[in-house]
Order: sequence, then C-alpha cells, then structure tokens
Amino acid sequence: MCRPVDGCCVHLKSVKASFSLERSVDVDLTQMPVLTWRWKVAQLPPDGDFRRSSTDDQAAQVLVAFADRRVVSYIWDSSAPKGAAQATSFIPLVHVFAVVCESGSSMLNQWVSESQNVAADYQRAYGKPAPHVKGLRIQINSQHTGATAESYFGEVAFRSTAQ
Repeated sequence: MCRPVDGCCVHLKSVKASFSLERSVDVDLTQMPVLTWRWKVAQLPPDGDFRRSSTDDQAAQVLVAFADRRVVSYIWDSSAPKGAAQATSFIPLVHVFAVVCESGSSMLNQWVSESQNVAADYQRAYGKPAPHVKGLRIQINSQHTGATAESYFGEVAFRSTAQ
C-alpha cells in the first residue's frame, strides 16, 4: 500500500504470470540522458535470476525501448549481483540488454531511488550512440519460476542530469 508520504505509485503483483504497463514516448537522449525512478519490492520470486531463461523473473523492471528495436532493461533481481549486465533477449528480432540495479532482499519493503544514464548504458551495450527513446515500460514477472512477486513504482522520469 502506498502512503501519502510516498507519493503516487503503481502497485504490481504477479502469481505465476507477467504484467507490464507501457507508454509511448519520444525522448532525445542528447538532451535528457538520465532516467530516474523510485521502486519498492515487497516480494521477490525466490529463484529468479535473469542470467537464465528458465529463471528470468523479476519483481521489478524498468525497460527503455529505442527506435532501432533495442531495449535497455533495469532490474531488481533476486540473485544476480548488483551491477551485473548482459544481453538477455529471448525474443526473436529484439535485442535486450539488462542491468541489475538492485539484488536480493536487503532493501525489501523500502523505497529505493535510482538514477541511470541511459545514453551511456546504450553505448556500453550496443557500441554506438543511442537513437531516440520510443517507449517506456514497468514490468513484473514470475511465470518462469512459478512464484509470486510484488512491487511498487513511484515517479519515472527522464532528466538532463542526475538528481
């Protein structure tokens, strides 16, 4: 439950399922390269690990989609170490590069603020400057592990600098 001091948020819960909310956007990363957001995880899928397709479940993900059908995904993983990053696409013709922003349960039930330079992450992942951002998605999934996951998302915004 979100309290007034937390501000407006979206509450997601999945039981052996996947769910996402997405929005079309048009963001020029040369002007607004930094993505900031707040999230809180209440329950992690116990065996989630983005490094294998059979366990690729997370309680919280923020995905940034680009004009060239490439994606950078920021995740709160159950077991992969914070800072881990690798290509994870299991969908034909779509390239996904995942970055672990939070890992495990040490920050469970606490609001965590994140700030990522999306332009730099795209350059690291794909070896070229990022095109315009065309979509933004928040997601939860637990279908691969057959578990339950629960999370909250606060403000998600592109900015010119980290705040």
